[in-house]
Amino acid sequence: MTAAVLREELQSYIAAMPERNLSMLRPLLSGLAKPSFTVEPASPEECARIEGRVREYHENPASFVSLKTRKARL
Repeated sequence: MTAAVLREELQSYIAAMPERNLSMLRPLLSGLAKPSFTVEPASPEECARIEGRVREYHENPASFVSLKTRKARL
């Protein structure tokens, strides 16, 4: 089932719903409509740290530790 078809089906349920139930549905739908996370731009300090680490990597790729190796060490 495509998203468009599913949206249409859900909208038909809402259209058929008794008015008294709409107020109960509103908090649920508004909560589901919000993104579960937000992505914010990096701060200047974060950008500087990232650029420094990238520069370190390019100067000495052997110093790179993969996430898998890092997790294994913990």
